[in-house]
Amino acid sequence: MAEEDRTTTPTKRRSRNPGSQPALRLLNRQRIIDALLGAGPSTQAEISRSTGLSTATVSNIVKSMAAKGLVSTAPTTSSGRRALSVTINGNGAVAVGIDFGRSHVRVVLANLGYQVVAERALPLPLGHHASESIAAAADLLNLLLAEANIPRSLIVGAGAGIPGPIDRRSGTVVQGAILPEWVGINILERLEKTLELPVYADNDANLGALAEVTWGPHRSVSNLMFLKIGSGIGAGLILNGAPYYGNVGVTGEIGHATINEHGPICRCGNRGCLETVASTATMIELLSRGAVEPLTVGDIVRRALAKDSATLRVIDDAGLAVGRAIGNVANLINPEVIVVGGPLAGLDDLLLDPIRRGLLRHAVPVVGESTTLAMSSLGDRAEALGAASLVFQHQRIRRP
Repeated sequence: MAEEDRTTTPTKRRSRNPGSQPALRLLNRQRIIDALLGAGPSTQAEISRSTGLSTATVSNIVKSMAAKGLVSTAPTTSSGRRALSVTINGNGAVAVGIDFGRSHVRVVLANLGYQVVAERALPLPLGHHASESIAAAADLLNLLLAEANIPRSLIVGAGAGIPGPIDRRSGTVVQGAILPEWVGINILERLEKTLELPVYADNDANLGALAEVTWGPHRSVSNLMFLKIGSGIGAGLILNGAPYYGNVGVTGEIGHATINEHGPICRCGNRGCLETVASTATMIELLSRGAVEPLTVGDIVRRALAKDSATLRVIDDAGLAVGRAIGNVANLINPEVIVVGGPLAGLDDLLLDPIRRGLLRHAVPVVGESTTLAMSSLGDRAEALGAASLVFQHQRIRRP
């Protein structure tokens, strides 16, 4: 599926009529950007020939892009005639990607060529309130802009992801988020007021899925599931080339699939959810018993790589439970690829192998055998990169 066909419909700042003049202008601007990214500096006449747009249309759009810093122009000659050479500015348009986690906030700046030009993360205390993390994100953004010498006027928008469901009708964080302090907050209003930018918000797993088909090695995949295993467990879905949001935007809550109906009470109020068996919080609790201080996720990864038997058993049990849950999902949607992300990505096959066994055991044979299972190559940047992609997609700027 061509990337331009991936239309995202997350919680967003404003809607856009695809048949309107502004939308047509955005599409024509993208054609010019594509031509410049592919051919390099070109005259307006060359752009007109390669895009099929009239010279007048090219001239008007180039003039607008130059005013916004997207391109630079310079006099030149072509076939002995005076002409105007147009060069795309690599950092002429910048998208901000923000990932709000349970104990961190990460901010990335990405340019038109889908290159990260600046990035930084900060730890946050457990149980932090939205005002704290939003203020931290704003401070990080200002710091990164100063370090990269990028004027704020070049920012075309900010994307933000949180580890929890967002009701698309109201733009509010709903019950079930890993950050309960954020429940009921209108994330768009709060972020736009603080950042003074157009903002688009989505669930972090949805952004992880979007990152995999824009930044990752799966750009040609039309049916993909991104599974984030962390303090909570969530899934983002790309179905038929587009992110899937369901009715009100609350999708991918695979962490609350029942694994053991007589199991421990989950934070959602049900018993035996996948999160009670396979989240990093559960792993830490199990492996920290008797320890002087609780383990960290990093400790779990190091112990597993060192072949600690107790750690390997906990990971194996968790992987089998995850495999069972995604096997049921795979039977429903038949994805081509399932990508596992989150802080345990460093475990690689130590985690993938039990997940694969669980998938093959619980999926229909032809589904299980035809589904590719892979660890994310984007590490802990996936959600922030997906947030930046979200901005570019709303600006109709595709990856070259």
